Amino acid sequence: MTAPITELIHHSYRPPEGFDAPQPAVYKASTVFFPDVAAMRARDWKSKAGYTYGLHGTPTTFLLEERIAALEGGTDCVLTPSGLAAISLVSLALLHSGDEVLLPDNVYGPSKALAAGELANFGIRHRLYNPMNPQDLAAKIGPRTRLVWTEAAGSVTMEFPDLPELARLCRARNVVCALDNTWGAGLAFNPFDLEGDGLGVDISLHALTKYPSGGGDVLMGSVVTRDPALHLKLKLTHMRLGIGIGANDAEALLRALPSLALRYRAQDQAARQLAQWLAEREEIVQVLHPALPGTPGHTHWQTLCGPQDLAAGLFSVVFDDHYDAEQVDRFCDSLELFKIGYSWGGPISLVVPYDVALMRDPEVTPWPHKGTLVRFSIGLESAADLQADLAQALTRL
Repeated sequence: MTAPITELIHHSYRPPEGFDAPQPAVYKASTVFFPDVAAMRARDWKSKAGYTYGLHGTPTTFLLEERIAALEGGTDCVLTPSGLAAISLVSLALLHSGDEVLLPDNVYGPSKALAAGELANFGIRHRLYNPMNPQDLAAKIGPRTRLVWTEAAGSVTMEFPDLPELARLCRARNVVCALDNTWGAGLAFNPFDLEGDGLGVDISLHALTKYPSGGGDVLMGSVVTRDPALHLKLKLTHMRLGIGIGANDAEALLRALPSLALRYRAQDQAARQLAQWLAEREEIVQVLHPALPGTPGHTHWQTLCGPQDLAAGLFSVVFDDHYDAEQVDRFCDSLELFKIGYSWGGPISLVVPYDVALMRDPEVTPWPHKGTLVRFSIGLESAADLQADLAQALTRL
């Protein structure tokens, strides 16, 4: 007779199949059981036809991968513990010593730091190009260029590039084109079909931390492709690096995805209302929002995102240079509903002042403004209440 603890651990009861509910089940596992040795040896960890080890996928993570791939318009997806981890995965999978990667000079700051740090240590060169001038990219793609990063829109300065033309240049030179599509969230445009003729990027990267999560409480990234060979290359590196995500985080994403489009549009509409109001304020010399005329690349946004009329809940403003950085900091500190913090896409509105002079390369893309830039991420609060908060803080300048 077996001991009670053994009976407890090896209890034979299995719940009946057929249970269905709005939210999918959450499977937490490192070890996965096989019925026999032959089955263990026959299974391929790269295939979704079966399970081999928790790091290579569970029903929960497979489901999230499929939904994110569908959202982005791709066919395959790998998940990472953060958006920056997804950027690192792409770089490590595709670049080798002696290769070159090109970055837009308004690129997400940690991506530039990765290129200047770890990639440089591996003998990988990086150069910056002006994303608003496709000819600058064309001139800089060389024989060692293997990867070109794009952003639409720039996550701080908000320019919207001619993304189809950048993708076309990369395709003509047989260079992989990767897009940080966090701003578009898979909703504003289809990154794999930019003009309705199959022209698109090769890789769409998404910081699921932002809009898909929606709660400001989950870190996760995704890398989506349509090319099976490219996906396999990424998946092999993903395995060798031991990258995985937690089942609870996957559950949080799966629960949030059904409301993604509703939240995205609501935050977009509130952001446009506030951006237009700030454009009339004498303290502000420029509002940078892709959907507003006067923002660099507005016509590109119209062409690509016009059919959906979506533009995210993110925008920046440039203060008149009459106000110094200390005064602008006081404005940010005086805000009550806006919290000071990085990221975007959550329920609470955020504000961050930036020194653009430290972010842009003046030899690549001269910055036309002298005043301090402040970026706003609009949450789910009442737009009227947010406007009142901005108004009271402006009086503190």
